[in-house]
Amino acid sequence: MRTDFDPQAMEPFAFYQLLTAVVVPRPIAWVSTLSSAGTANLAPHSFFTVACVDPPIVQFTSVGRKDTLVNVEATREFVVSFASEPMFEQINDTATDFPHGVDEFEAVGVEREPSLRVKPPRVAGAPVALECRLHSTLCLGNSTVVFGEVLHAAVDEAVLVDGHPEIGLLRPLSRLGRNEWGSTATDGVREIARIRYQDWEQR
Repeated sequence: MRTDFDPQAMEPFAFYQLLTAVVVPRPIAWVSTLSSAGTANLAPHSFFTVACVDPPIVQFTSVGRKDTLVNVEATREFVVSFASEPMFEQINDTATDFPHGVDEFEAVGVEREPSLRVKPPRVAGAPVALECRLHSTLCLGNSTVVFGEVLHAAVDEAVLVDGHPEIGLLRPLSRLGRNEWGSTATDGVREIARIRYQDWEQR
């Protein structure tokens, strides 16, 4: 037996809660931007993924017109800092609906560091930062998908093993449904190689 949910017959927020409970886990883009006046903004966005490999483009979605989106449209730059488990409370705190013009770095007490290729600062404690230039935006209903070309990736040497970011050292956070968050424990990671068609029969 299944229970049927019709998005056309439901309130949008109710179906949003259903979607975010079943499209899980979702990686978090911890996005820093600067306003046209130079005020920093830092906020997590859990609709986030890679959009293209060549050129390298990542995407996140702003539900509504939040400061992040307004700043990106004005300056065409942003940084995605990696949302790591040790920074869980600070990441959640930056989701607070502070008034427009508040610097979340200062309000929450997040240490910043200069970026190399763009003006918005990086989160100093994040193991990875992707410095991006706006590629384009796509408006869909009440949301805007932001595409950013990655100009530079800065990775903490402490999370690299043989030059590759190690999942057990990165300790990524993810968003689940309601107020739930997920973490990736090393013993919960499964590894399996993709099978090439020419090897299928031998398998």
